[in-house]
Amino acid sequence: MRVETIASGPVRLQLTGRLVIETRGPGLTEITAAMSRFVAESGIAHGLMALLCRHTSASLTIQENADPDVRMDLLSTLDRLAPRNRPYVHDAEGPDDMPAHIRTMLTDVALCVPVVAGRLALGTWQGIYLVEHRDRPHRRDIVINLTGT
Repeated sequence: MRVETIASGPVRLQLTGRLVIETRGPGLTEITAAMSRFVAESGIAHGLMALLCRHTSASLTIQENADPDVRMDLLSTLDRLAPRNRPYVHDAEGPDDMPAHIRTMLTDVALCVPVVAGRLALGTWQGIYLVEHRDRPHRRDIVINLTGT
């Protein structure tokens, strides 16, 4: 295995941003274009973009963005792994809340994506998504931190 250095140098710029997403209920919302614009407008050529979803019942993921069947299969698999119709102890916020917490634990709330030559270093079929795990629409907050040169 060989690791190749693409670029090196001191961190000269750090930007923090925020993306607010209004969800429609359960599902994946692609945010790749918004993140790509943030990088392009930053002037950073090489660095790292870190994202944090500030919620415990929604998450972030990098997944295929070509075939929508992938997203359907992912959601149905999460339904099987953390079903809404189980008798969870935590149910104060409704029957969809505890399964949403479990799904968030499985998918996570943070991502890091390298920036190379002024672009996100995603693969050909990769997209960045917010995953809403609750049954109702919600307003979700993503914090973006971009560092680089």
